Amino acid sequence: MAARTMSTEEALHVVIAMHRLLRRLRRAGDTSAVHPTQLIVLALLNQHGPLRIGELAGRVPCSQPTATTAVAGLQAAGLVNREPDPTDGRATHVVATEAGRRTLQSFRHSEAEALTTLLSTIPADDLRLLLAAAPVLSTLADLPVQPGGAEAQPPTR
Repeated sequence: MAARTMSTEEALHVVIAMHRLLRRLRRAGDTSAVHPTQLIVLALLNQHGPLRIGELAGRVPCSQPTATTAVAGLQAAGLVNREPDPTDGRATHVVATEAGRRTLQSFRHSEAEALTTLLSTIPADDLRLLLAAAPVLSTLADLPVQPGGAEAQPPTR
């Protein structure tokens, strides 16, 4: 079966819906604790372990100066530490602290609980569709950004 092409208008509708939902879920968490980019950094460190600033910037995705600023704020709050890179004495790895892991866990609980409440209001078929879409959204989020801002192509199935 041939893949359906999404129009720009349809894509905009999806983007706006995702932003609105994320904003609603963020309000359920303690938004004073960390900025959304910092939350992503904590999640990436939890998922992948220690990472260099450049690796974080590529995975967020954001510029390296933005990643540096996010890490500096997290470090000032005691949520991450910088440690020497064991393979390159000139570089450092960013590592989540126990406080950083607790902060991430707190967000997980509050936002997941809020989403669970919202999802309990939709029909079972819609819930199945959403759950089936989660791996696709993760795949899209993990695609590397190409130089010049162009997006990489997703793997073919």
